[in-house]
Amino acid sequence: MSVFDRNDDLGDAGHEQVVFCQDRASGLRAIIAIYSTALGPALGGTRFYPYASEADALTDVLRLSRAMAYKAACAGVALGGGKAVILGDPARDKSEELLRAYGRFVQSLGGRYYTACDVGTSVPDMDVMASESVFVTGRSPEAGGAGDSAVLTAYGVFQAMRAAATHTWGEPTLRGRRVAVEGVGKVGLHLVEHLLADGAAVVVSDVMPAAVERARALAPEVESASVEVLPTVDADVFAPCALGGSVDEALVSAVQSRVVCGAANNQLTSPSIAGALAARGVLFVPDYVANAGGLIQVGDEALHAGSGGFSFERAEAAASGIYDTVLEVLATAEREQTTPAAAADRIAERRMAEAESDPAGSRGLRLPGGTR
Repeated sequence: MSVFDRNDDLGDAGHEQVVFCQDRASGLRAIIAIYSTALGPALGGTRFYPYASEADALTDVLRLSRAMAYKAACAGVALGGGKAVILGDPARDKSEELLRAYGRFVQSLGGRYYTACDVGTSVPDMDVMASESVFVTGRSPEAGGAGDSAVLTAYGVFQAMRAAATHTWGEPTLRGRRVAVEGVGKVGLHLVEHLLADGAAVVVSDVMPAAVERARALAPEVESASVEVLPTVDADVFAPCALGGSVDEALVSAVQSRVVCGAANNQLTSPSIAGALAARGVLFVPDYVANAGGLIQVGDEALHAGSGGFSFERAEAAASGIYDTVLEVLATAEREQTTPAAAADRIAERRMAEAESDPAGSRGLRLPGGTR
């Protein structure tokens, strides 16, 4: 099957560009996928992962780049969607020579694609890539970059939860609510901090015992549960913040929470799960809407590279707009009698379609919070 036919598997018109990159000297093998530049240059992280096959890597990068385009469009960021994967084991194959070679490929696209961190890559890696390309975000603060995007990813998820609370209980707060946080790595740990400050009761789980202990050290009242039990505990909100695919058919019938809202990507094992949750009266906040804070953070670095550079305060103000975005998604779902997941897709698709029909007038799309 050709790359063009693979695009059809995603149920849409396909990607603008897919680039296969190879540097024999360093061992680099990478794929860069640009889904859309209708709203601006494509931005998305570079994933360094030991894929079982080139076909698996291609499938992953096509799906991830499409999701990034929808995330940017729904968040109101003047950016398109892209993603890249490097085939290999980062613990064994990563080297400065390889990262620099990859940076040269990013540079060769002339600004159609900006990269950032993802699974298997880090802020120091971005600094190395940036020695070869000006189209690298998520660099270290010492290099003028946005640094770790986990900070505003967690902040954005918290704002999404506040919006879900407003919709469900009539108040924009988690005070007095119990929140079950699945996965307390960097993003999950920051989220727990926000929840505690807001007056929520928190119960956590993680496959790494040390991560659970770090979360419990934040406050004596933080509880813990096993990874198997946590999704079904008696709570008001279930927050998937670990790997994707944690919300499946079994969880639909077992979850006790009124709201599902977390930081993990691709939380639903299939699109039909959104309808099954709705049928049970469970409000699902689409993951790419809730976790857009990281994109907003590195997007600020990209969009202001030539005008003063990254501003955490400006990016934080923009990420606070996720609250309004979630309310818009939920209102659209009610008005159009569909699920929030379908409503978010429709909003993103409309914005990209409008931009394609009027490209000159759409690239100044506001950032959440009213900034540009």
